[in-house]
Amino acid sequence: MGNATSSAISKEILEDLKLTTKFTEMEICQWYENFQKQCPTGRITPEEFEEIYTRFFPETDAKCYARHVFRSFDTNDDGTLDFKEYIIALHMTSSGKTTRKLEWAFSLFDVDKNGYINKSEVKEICQAIFKLIPEDEQKKLPEDENTPEKRANKLWAYFDKKDNERLAEGEFIKGVIENENAMRLIQYEPPKQ
Repeated sequence: MGNATSSAISKEILEDLKLTTKFTEMEICQWYENFQKQCPTGRITPEEFEEIYTRFFPETDAKCYARHVFRSFDTNDDGTLDFKEYIIALHMTSSGKTTRKLEWAFSLFDVDKNGYINKSEVKEICQAIFKLIPEDEQKKLPEDENTPEKRANKLWAYFDKKDNERLAEGEFIKGVIENENAMRLIQYEPPKQ
């Protein structure tokens, strides 16, 4: 099977990914080559994804967060990610604050995939995000967001919802766009070295 033609990426997928991500054709082909090597089956399992993701956060426990990220990109619910789902995952989690990124963030927080977010789901994701933050950095966090619970409460407060109410996608996106701090709270960005 070693010849280039059998493992080359299909034109449709390539064109599609060039449109939906910020990656160049060369980058996508490079990712694809690595993907083929790492995942000869053409599918990534949750375990393999956790392993890849943990490399981005070597100091901390990224497993829990990686599992949520995986769920949010497994759009056809088959328990694996194909190359396209995988590249879109990489793109979304690494790109700027676009509406698409917020649509993804919504699906990250929608743990049970019912189309709404409730406060306990926000808590669950905030706990996963917290595990990504190195301990010395946790110590430097503002008083009102230095535990997962406080972070969840602070975030929830931006949406003007009671604790037992739920949040639709449009409300979530609007709330995050209108509050600079909310954007920061729905993710963890390691400080630039």
